[in-house]
Amino acid sequence: MTYSIDLREKVVAFVADGGSKSEAVRIFKVSRDTLYRWINSKDLRPKPSGLRNRKIDKAALKKHVEDHPDMFLHERAEAFGVHPSSISRALKTLGIVKKRTRV
Repeated sequence: MTYSIDLREKVVAFVADGGSKSEAVRIFKVSRDTLYRWINSKDLRPKPSGLRNRKIDKAALKKHVEDHPDMFLHERAEAFGVHPSSISRALKTLGIVKKRTRV
């Protein structure tokens, strides 16, 4: 849960103005660890969430598979600049499975 900046500032100001930390925890309903983190922090803004930037564009991968259906995973990975296991996972999420038949 992300707390608003104004709440963070109120809690830190309460402690800075002489309020006890235990009282701040009880009044503002935040954990003691959170309170200490805010007091010792220079910047009270919340850290960015854990969203990662994806290297593989799913639409581009789908078009690449349509244009080059016989490429191997390692060749496709080289074209996208990622590891072959990343291509494998992306293809799996797209529902693209290549089954080879024996001749």
